[in-house]
Amino acid sequence: MSPTPQTTPQTTPDTAPDTAPAARVLLTGFEPFDDAVNPSWETAQLVATEPPAGLAVTAVRLSCVFGRALEELRTQLTSAPWDLVVCLGQAGGRPDLTVERVAINVDDARIPDNAGAQPVDEPVVPDGPAAYFSSLPIKACVAEARAAGVPASVSQTAGTFVCNHVFYGLAHLLATELPGVRGGFVHVPFTPEQAARRAPAPPSMSVRDMAAGTAAVLRAAARTSTDIRETGGATH
Repeated sequence: MSPTPQTTPQTTPDTAPDTAPAARVLLTGFEPFDDAVNPSWETAQLVATEPPAGLAVTAVRLSCVFGRALEELRTQLTSAPWDLVVCLGQAGGRPDLTVERVAINVDDARIPDNAGAQPVDEPVVPDGPAAYFSSLPIKACVAEARAAGVPASVSQTAGTFVCNHVFYGLAHLLATELPGVRGGFVHVPFTPEQAARRAPAPPSMSVRDMAAGTAAVLRAAARTSTDIRETGGATH
């Protein structure tokens, strides 16, 4: 039996307007993988504790395990009505908060997950579409994070490990079962403490800044129906 994922109860800020119900946000992070901590989960917890005005945020920790993570996500998605779902993961080595554009239908694990599984060239969803675009306004999310003083950018790939597995699984669930819910995936960098244990030290960001950037992403996603049009592409 799969372990019950850890959950931080939803809270709403004292400044939330009384005239409108708070938008219901599911924010996930991952359990530690190849390290003692995973800042994606620490960030999710902090945002749920100190949510943006007008948003009710519930944080849930997912297993870093193919298959099991999607089972846990599905359980949460069907446990309550949500307006917005954002999944967080760590991309060690990236210098900023990265909002993912595309999820692809392939598991191709260079290393084993936390259960020792290492699928190669397997579909996330058999017979599913080759890919899904995020339903978040990704460029507006990046702009809002930058306006909050947090480095951020659009990412064109979430890799082929458990992060992309969850991103694609989320997108498929929303497209086929919950079409009124918007969702996507955001990667966070190493923390300074994680970077200090590596040589040469990679880029890093404090959990407090990750949370500020994530809160900005949620604000933009909750209020933006049509994405802004500005450069966010890559040459490679």
